[in-house]
Amino acid sequence: MTDHFKGRQFNQSVITFAVGYYLRYNISYRDLVEMMRDRGIFVHHTTLMRWVQHYSPIMRALWRKRHRRTSKSWRMDETYIKIKGQWNYLYRAIDDQGLTLDFQLRKKRDFNSAYHFLKRLLKTYGLPHRLVTDQYGATLKAIKKLTREGCLHKGVHQCSKYRNNLIEQDHRFIKRHRVRSASFQSIRTASATLSGVEIVHAIRKRTRRELSLIGFSVVDELEALLAA
Repeated sequence: MTDHFKGRQFNQSVITFAVGYYLRYNISYRDLVEMMRDRGIFVHHTTLMRWVQHYSPIMRALWRKRHRRTSKSWRMDETYIKIKGQWNYLYRAIDDQGLTLDFQLRKKRDFNSAYHFLKRLLKTYGLPHRLVTDQYGATLKAIKKLTREGCLHKGVHQCSKYRNNLIEQDHRFIKRHRVRSASFQSIRTASATLSGVEIVHAIRKRTRRELSLIGFSVVDELEALLAA
């Protein structure tokens, strides 16, 4: 087991509390500073930001190792994220149960972005029985190329606004989380932070599906993930 907290000024419980609450709830770093001060913990908001950006990619890597089983009916779509005044695009995929499959932040909404995201999705989970998307031209072009390459079977892909409502509704968590947070200043920091937001959202959805009697605790879930 890797000790992800070795050499830190604050102990594991403090860091997982701070990182978990920022990723789970619609709060800013300065809001979180006040919450921690009320608990006798004095930390600067830039330290909190560094913790989130450091631990979020670690959480993503650990989650991907554990998350392999999925339904074979997928929904794929992208939503927009503003970075330093420019629109970027977060590609996302979920299964028909609403559980997160993968996500990737890209600068452009184009053929290359859709193609590379879908190819990684297929490499991770294998062939789906159904892939539902919108009718955006670049996405359709990417799917046609993957079909020609034998990565997708013919007849698997469907364009259905009704069936794709599931992932469009799922975008809301990401959009809502950004309301009170400062704008991203680089795609690197945006990608790191959004990784954490996505993982916490994915774990929470899984917990709700399993109908846990204890309920969801972001701190407990992150400590279990980081201990893996």
